[in-house]
Amino acid sequence: MNQGMKSRKLKILESVLRLMATVVLKRHNPIVIGITGSVGKTSAKEAIHLVLSKKFKVRKSEKNYNNEIGIPLTIIGAETGGRSLFLWAGVFLKWLYVIIFHVKYPQVIILELGIDRPGDMKYLASFVRPSIGVVTNVSSSHIEFFGSLEKIAREKGVLVENLPSNSFAILNADDPNVMEMEKRTRANVLTYGFSEAAMFRADVIVYNYDDNQKPDGISFKLDHEGSNIPVRLRHILAPHQIYSALSAIALGTTFKINILDAAIALEEFRSPQGRMNLLPGIKNTHLIDDTYNASPVSTLAALEVLDKLGAKRKIAVLGDMLELGEEAENGHRQVCKKVAEIDADIFVVVGKRMKKAAKEVSNFGFPEKKVFVFDDPESAGRKVQEIMHEGDLVLVKGSQGMRMEKIVEEIMAEPLRAQKLLCRQSKDWKKIGFAKP
Repeated sequence: MNQGMKSRKLKILESVLRLMATVVLKRHNPIVIGITGSVGKTSAKEAIHLVLSKKFKVRKSEKNYNNEIGIPLTIIGAETGGRSLFLWAGVFLKWLYVIIFHVKYPQVIILELGIDRPGDMKYLASFVRPSIGVVTNVSSSHIEFFGSLEKIAREKGVLVENLPSNSFAILNADDPNVMEMEKRTRANVLTYGFSEAAMFRADVIVYNYDDNQKPDGISFKLDHEGSNIPVRLRHILAPHQIYSALSAIALGTTFKINILDAAIALEEFRSPQGRMNLLPGIKNTHLIDDTYNASPVSTLAALEVLDKLGAKRKIAVLGDMLELGEEAENGHRQVCKKVAEIDADIFVVVGKRMKKAAKEVSNFGFPEKKVFVFDDPESAGRKVQEIMHEGDLVLVKGSQGMRMEKIVEEIMAEPLRAQKLLCRQSKDWKKIGFAKP
């Protein structure tokens, strides 16, 4: 966050937390892994945690603890005090306990390093001092504050720029902006991706099914130093999640973790809530829950997965994609065109932006009788529940403000597990009703 926009109290809090975190790191000297990137940080963190936790005591950042306050709290091992002085006093006591007593502090700390303004990474790297850096990709997130992809890449590259010479930078070989960072680091570089140049390369992607023809994740072959190793991700549907698995395997080798052991650990790799998760639905159906957020790129990718998976019928339930500015109309039109191209059996629309674009869906050869339009997720959820049949595969996706997780909760087979399985299930989120954006 821009320092000029912060209150004096917040600046003081950040300074105190920074000092506290610095003391903890000096006291216990863990290996710190810093992960940055426009997208994919959380998934990479989860995959890396799975691989390393088989042999080490590992702590990872939770929730949205990827900023000037959340990162120190992760290092201390505490949760935010919010607006409560009493709870912040608890954080201080936890810090005293961690630095005074002989506690079993984690050997490895995995941190997401989120940036949204110039100078953020320099600030974080100044006290976190990562031993290993992972860069997932560079895209246009927060471009309004940077002005160009090159400036975003420059800011994220500060992470690898500050790595010591005996450490490792784990870079996405398929992103030219990421690979440019190789020139800026003294660290040993390991690369991953789908391109021939990647040191840890994925090839031959296959969708798996169980005996009942239920989707059962994806598999791929890992090419590394002339060897081909099969990797199965039982709970993953989206091919782009393979990047997270590859980064974890590459990083695992720096800890002397055998690639086969890493591959076995990754069989339990799951996407974070609301990110292309396969869930059982009512009436013996299957749901793809991708309700965390939406953009044209991510929605088109989700529809591509829906297209490739086998099912009796395929239902696309799509809500508005928000904060697109001048690209809003064209972005929604592209998505509606894709729905027609994959020949979905039913198209359920939620929100005025998607509704406007869906009026043209017949121009792409999609029958209007297969389109159902709603203004809110609650009404849409009831209709989807009504029209679902056994064997259906239902994709649900939309921007955060569209609250599409309410639809998933309506049609999932285990609604009592919603708090564990779905996004935006905290008490604060539950208090917020849907408001048309």
